[in-house]
Amino acid sequence: MHAIAARDGPRFEVAPYRLSGAVYGVLMNHRAALAALGEAVDKAPYLAAPKGVVLYIKPRNAIVAPGQAVQVDAAAGAVEVGAALGIVIGRTACAIGESRAPECIAGFVIVGDFSVPHASYFRPAIRFRARDASCVIGPTVVQASAVANADALGVRVFVEGRLVHEASTGGTFRSVARLVADVSDFMTLAPGDLLLAGVAPGAPHVGPNAHVAIEIDGLGRLEARTALAEPLA
Repeated sequence: MHAIAARDGPRFEVAPYRLSGAVYGVLMNHRAALAALGEAVDKAPYLAAPKGVVLYIKPRNAIVAPGQAVQVDAAAGAVEVGAALGIVIGRTACAIGESRAPECIAGFVIVGDFSVPHASYFRPAIRFRARDASCVIGPTVVQASAVANADALGVRVFVEGRLVHEASTGGTFRSVARLVADVSDFMTLAPGDLLLAGVAPGAPHVGPNAHVAIEIDGLGRLEARTALAEPLA
């Protein structure tokens, strides 16, 4: 398989052969993330635990290739390193059931979902999550049939070569198939779209000029670096 470049990327060896550029993230899909809120989940602004899928977007301006710089806004001074399993949609998924959802999955890929650190999950803050150069995808798309169990993969984050965070795709409320089914219930997922299975709580924060690597069992190792964003002219 081939490395993924910025924006649409080159062809890869799994239908539909290209990413569409549509990337959807999911919040509060990890049990530990909800548990970390404690009693706050029943107070304003949440008032209750979410019953449906909580989505946000990573638009095209956010996507960069492995090896390219992730931007760190000077005002924030740091970014949160979200290590996520990327689910590559291979067939149109519209109101499909959980049992049929795997038929619509082409493969899986590592995603570095970087965001400006913030405490609230209420109404996902696009200005913190849709920043330029904040979503790294790669190094390869692994065919779904080559991944024995996408719901039981170890996830590790390294900063400057040191292991700083460990998690598993098994700690989620919704399995990969359930997530695809639930999202397709209210919006169509198209071939080449990318759905992120969620980020475990405790994601590390890094400043500019940091080397970050994310490993997911069976999917390889994604490497990125951070750099201070240049001010707008």
